[in-house]
Amino acid sequence: MDRLNKKIMRAQIIDSVDQGLRSFMISVYNYMLIGLGITGLLAYLGATTPALQQILFTVTPAGLAPSGVTWLLFFAQIGMVFFLSFRIQSLQPSTAQLLFWTYAALMGLSLSSIFLVYTGASLFRVFLITSGAFGALSLYGYTTNRDLSGMASFFFMALIGLVLASLVNIFLKSSAFEFAISVIGVLLFAGLTAYDTQQLKAIYYEGDSSDTAAKKAIMGALKLYLDFVNLFLYLLRFLGDRRQ
Repeated sequence: MDRLNKKIMRAQIIDSVDQGLRSFMISVYNYMLIGLGITGLLAYLGATTPALQQILFTVTPAGLAPSGVTWLLFFAQIGMVFFLSFRIQSLQPSTAQLLFWTYAALMGLSLSSIFLVYTGASLFRVFLITSGAFGALSLYGYTTNRDLSGMASFFFMALIGLVLASLVNIFLKSSAFEFAISVIGVLLFAGLTAYDTQQLKAIYYEGDSSDTAAKKAIMGALKLYLDFVNLFLYLLRFLGDRRQ
């Protein structure tokens, strides 16, 4: 009888943790989806609103180019990511949430040029492909019994290499190098999607306070949001149809 009671108690504890983990992951995905919605809306408005176009772009002989404001937005985004990463514990959940929404809005304005470069149909198609790939990869990361934590160093070094290669190619302007960078980018952020999802399971703790759980969910949403956006942008280089 004691053994049976212990099994029942163990099953109840596991069920409680599973329910809590599912609730935590749902909040992560909800934050991420809202962030993506804000980004998409601001990107569309930036590309279709004349007043915003004048602020975000400058006219050059080769066509439209990012303005100084767009570059300022880019560096502001980097600063916000570092601020959230290092100060999240000292922030109120509502403040962290507001910063995430602000970051998503700035990202949208920075990405508004994609609506001017690629056709709407191809943007929608690549978004659907990215959504399917992201969903499958995230599900794999959530359900696999394989420990992906050993890939952390590889992903970090690959990310640094990708950034450096992209900076070098700004000056080289090599189409072959650009193709290689795009391939690596797709593979890297595909792997990061599975890895980050698994890490979110690892940081979940049933005994966290509501504030701590909310802040963990926001930071998790930011990571998955960045994985999705980057995966989308690298796939767009392959599959997007440019406007004539």
